[in-house]
Amino acid sequence: MSDIKRVGILHPGAMGISVAATIKNSGFDVYWVSEGRSNESHQRAAEHDLKDAGSLATLCATCQAIVSVCPPHAAEEVAQSVVDHDFSGVYIDANAISPQKTSRIDDLLSAAGVNFVDGGIIGGPAWQPGRTWLSLSGPQANLAASLFAAGPLEVDVIGDDIGKASALKMVYAANTKGSTALLCAVLGAAEALGVRGELERQWSRYDENEPEQSQQRLRRVTAKAWRFAGEMEEIAETFGLAGLPEGFHKAAHEVYARLADFKDAPELPSLEDVLAALTARRE
Repeated sequence: MSDIKRVGILHPGAMGISVAATIKNSGFDVYWVSEGRSNESHQRAAEHDLKDAGSLATLCATCQAIVSVCPPHAAEEVAQSVVDHDFSGVYIDANAISPQKTSRIDDLLSAAGVNFVDGGIIGGPAWQPGRTWLSLSGPQANLAASLFAAGPLEVDVIGDDIGKASALKMVYAANTKGSTALLCAVLGAAEALGVRGELERQWSRYDENEPEQSQQRLRRVTAKAWRFAGEMEEIAETFGLAGLPEGFHKAAHEVYARLADFKDAPELPSLEDVLAALTARRE
């Protein structure tokens, strides 16, 4: 499989298009599937000169490697669709999923004769060197790494074991995104109990910038809360595999689910709107 020339990307969203750009920088033709995709995806693909395979069947027949970048809940469905179209090359799953789900996808693809590589992306869309890392693990991880050699997405091969890259992604995000969910819950509870002003005054006694920074952190996370909700479920499952309590990140899932309606908001929501969403009573 060292003669890879054409790589498929599923799908060029905000993160996926930056991954596709690094693959192009590294000397490969990058294909995508326009069928059923949004106007925004069409625009991103055109801006970065991706080749349109039209359908998934054509992409699977054309490409020697496929990279999956999709919401966590869709990862298994995307992998199954590739198997259904008789793909037989290298498949890199770069999604934020648990090692358990990664193992299931590996079993599915390996049974179909596909070379599976486990991946996990840490950081935002990769447009600057040294900011975003793709960890890879599995027997074909070094081959997969060659697809990203030119950057700016950084690559780190961390071993031959399937599930290791996903585990790293999970524990990293458990802290970064999990702590933001905790902050959302803290400010929501303080608002509901009528002590947010007093809490922020107490914070400012130690750091005068803390109240403003915390408020902005809440407002900014709303744009991706819909996606983070699913990621928290993956992290909870990962913690269960490690023999640790799952409850914190299950609660974090609920926090982000309460903010999911802010997806595609035309502008940053007000703090009042965010707090109202957090404190709305749920059945």
